[in-house]
Amino acid sequence: MRNKCTRSPFVVQFIIASVVLLALLARCGNSPARGSGSTTQNVASREILIGEFGSITGPQATFGQSAHDGILMAVNEINRNGGVADAHVRVITEDDQSKPEEAADAVTKLISHDDVMAVIGEVASSASLAAAPICQSSGVPMVTPASTNPEVTKKGDYIFRVCFTDDYQGRALADYASRSLGLRRVALLTDVKSDYSQGLAKEFEREFTQRGGQIVARSSYANGDSDFRSQLTAIRHATPDAVFVPGYYTDVGQIAVQAKDLGLTVPLFGGDGWESPKLIEIGGASLNGSFYSNHYFQGDSAPAVAKFVKEYTHLYGTTPDAFAALAYDATYVVVDALRRTGGQGGRRLRDALAGTRGLPAVTGSITIDHERNASNKKIVVEEVRNGVLAYKGRLGSEQ
Repeated sequence: MRNKCTRSPFVVQFIIASVVLLALLARCGNSPARGSGSTTQNVASREILIGEFGSITGPQATFGQSAHDGILMAVNEINRNGGVADAHVRVITEDDQSKPEEAADAVTKLISHDDVMAVIGEVASSASLAAAPICQSSGVPMVTPASTNPEVTKKGDYIFRVCFTDDYQGRALADYASRSLGLRRVALLTDVKSDYSQGLAKEFEREFTQRGGQIVARSSYANGDSDFRSQLTAIRHATPDAVFVPGYYTDVGQIAVQAKDLGLTVPLFGGDGWESPKLIEIGGASLNGSFYSNHYFQGDSAPAVAKFVKEYTHLYGTTPDAFAALAYDATYVVVDALRRTGGQGGRRLRDALAGTRGLPAVTGSITIDHERNASNKKIVVEEVRNGVLAYKGRLGSEQ
């Protein structure tokens, strides 16, 4: 006699098929569209996914941490104001540990696993150069907040930036050093491991020598070195008017301390890689009189800057550096383009990013040119005075 609970084979098959069908429908309803697709994110999920990769840890950790805070601040504002195409914006963050090889892995994961529509990052040019080809081949737009090496956006038509470039920064610094400061003899101290450092030094030297300046010494180091005394001793013997150090804040602070210990009293100067709250913490009084070019000055009285600094400081309890401001701006550039596509990604998002014109931003109005760079961005010069940053001047122009 058959047990009362026994089902016929047909009933069992019907139940199994129904369960499988319901599971597939649930999965489809909660899965976001591919980042490289041309359709909006699934309405049921109400999310648009944006990827972020940066140096949350590692030697340049303040770069990634500042950028991350700027991105989250922007996204929170955007979601409070309705999101994009009635969808919630969510950021998925990957830490590349300040390593180019990790940046490539991070972006691969964001695209292949997380299906992001766009990628924001990196600050360091070496990391962006490693990641850009992956975004390009996948058809996922990448917007770097602060990678200034000109080669970054040459990796393909899906790669954008919202900052100035090193050829622009290098020429402006050379002009400022020779014409405004009257420097004639400059020594170079560069990081052989950094695309940023090498590229900026090349552009500076080309313009400076064309203006009649002389490079009296060339020395190098590798990021992470702790002893710079032999290089600084050779530079001191060359009697320069100043030393150009286009490196990152971690090394620059130590270089300043050792230069002072060796009696090298001429100013050090550099580019935006110096920007970090850790710079003066590391270099202290040894940095007094030194200066560097940057994307914005936190004490600027412009309404957009003042508002951003006030709200960021209230939110995080610290004053935003330039990378926080640039990442904040990069997020709004991506979202502005998404709004113009109705939340669509892929080629339509790429084309919308390329069509960005006169977008108001903290670091100055943003217009993307035909090479996918932000055109005519302002450059400020900040000087360390009595252990704090002070405004020294302005270079370039703003559209």
